[in-house]
Amino acid sequence: MENASRLPVLPPATRIGHVHLKVSDIEQSLAFWRDVVGFEITQRFGREAVFLSADGYHHHLGLNTWESRGGTSPAAGTTGLYHVAVLLPSREALSAALHRILKAGISLEGAADHGVSQALYLRDPDGNGVEIYWDYPPERWPRTPHGGLNMDTRPLDLDDLLALTPAA
Repeated sequence: MENASRLPVLPPATRIGHVHLKVSDIEQSLAFWRDVVGFEITQRFGREAVFLSADGYHHHLGLNTWESRGGTSPAAGTTGLYHVAVLLPSREALSAALHRILKAGISLEGAADHGVSQALYLRDPDGNGVEIYWDYPPERWPRTPHGGLNMDTRPLDLDDLLALTPAA
């Protein structure tokens, strides 16, 4: 067994940031998560996706039908999560995470700058989606003229991100 004291340790402020679920019907899911649970809508993408939050955060929960419109619930023994998101406390921590991902030989499925965050996308060994990300300070989040969020998906410069911290 490896010496546990030599294993990488995430920074203390690391936490789960949001959950993004594949759903069969946006309106049905929205009725539950908004009207029953109490989340508020922060942004909507037509009939395909909606982002929800508590306390003004950009989103704690994402719902989408990109791959699941009209689909059935997962059968017993299967997974149903789109991705789990891990929010890191700094861009330097995201850089260190990218170094670890590449060192482990794990392929990225994507990397994006969403205006509110910079994110790395990959899969766990069971094929579940994982997002590891860092948030820009809220005062830098892009806003619509009416004050709503205006998230986007632009390419993330991985070389620039890697340059923030040395390879371990």
